[in-house]
Amino acid sequence: MIIIVDTREQLPFSFSKWPEIQIQQAALPCGDYSLAGFEDKVAIERKSLDDLISCFMNSNRGRFERELARARRYELFAVVIEAGLQDVAQGRYKSKMKSHAALQTVTAFFVRYGVPFMFCGNRAGAEYMTYSMLSKYLYEIEKRYRAAKKENCVA
Repeated sequence: MIIIVDTREQLPFSFSKWPEIQIQQAALPCGDYSLAGFEDKVAIERKSLDDLISCFMNSNRGRFERELARARRYELFAVVIEAGLQDVAQGRYKSKMKSHAALQTVTAFFVRYGVPFMFCGNRAGAEYMTYSMLSKYLYEIEKRYRAAKKENCVA
């Protein structure tokens, strides 16, 4: 499996727990992580909690919403957060944004754009979830390909 890491990603995951993974850097049209050959179909956006809350503020909100709108075209797009939902609820971030407003923004963006926000507890959890979603996506694509190939051979 070849994971593409966006060149703008500031703190990329190493994926060192999975030695079978190769990492390449490239400019991605959307998100921070994708799969080689599927850059226009699957992407994962990584956020620290402070970065996520910053994306909800007026100065960054428009850019973030445009990215979520572009992500609608993807077969799989998710935002993985290096924190738990309880961290948001208890306001454990560097912003004056009220926790209720932050939680309502997560809900609104999920409903509006259909993008899941995965609260993964910490950085290791977010890395695991990113690996897991990309590997499952690749598995499903390969399964579809094998089924289509088998169907074409039978017909």
